[in-house]
Amino acid sequence: MDYRYPIGKFEFTGKISTAQREQWIREIETLPARMRQAVEGLSEDQLNLPYREGGWTLRQVVHHVADSHINAYTRFKLALTEDNLTIRPYFEDRWAELPDSRADIEVSLTLLEALHQRWVILLKALSEADYERTFQHPESGTTTSLAYNLGTYAWHGNHHLAHITSLRTRLDL
Repeated sequence: MDYRYPIGKFEFTGKISTAQREQWIREIETLPARMRQAVEGLSEDQLNLPYREGGWTLRQVVHHVADSHINAYTRFKLALTEDNLTIRPYFEDRWAELPDSRADIEVSLTLLEALHQRWVILLKALSEADYERTFQHPESGTTTSLAYNLGTYAWHGNHHLAHITSLRTRLDL
């Protein structure tokens, strides 16, 4: 198993159906509860274990998901309200080293709950045309639709959740 990608990399080709979007929305909607369950009962020492050699600690993973999904939510709203949007990237590795990434994980778990509640309200209200809106990444030049980005972030949450659950399984935590 590649511990960096315990569920594999995100891949989706073809037209994204309404049913597929609904599945991804459910995954985003349930992520906060699944994340909370995944870290339940872990001690402070266990939260400070890296999920793989050279990887982030479980604590940093939880905080990273909150950081990343705040950025995703903001990008969705910007793409819905601006034309020809070029997003602003951020250095997630540097963010993971900032002091707030050593805070109690309850801060980010609570943040994820509120953020995902807002995000799901937005996602469920979008039209087909809204999901076709796009943004561009300045470094890769890639143009991404909101529908595809929805899938990316459903995968992203599951990906980092698997970092936690796979380490718990490997170490019997």
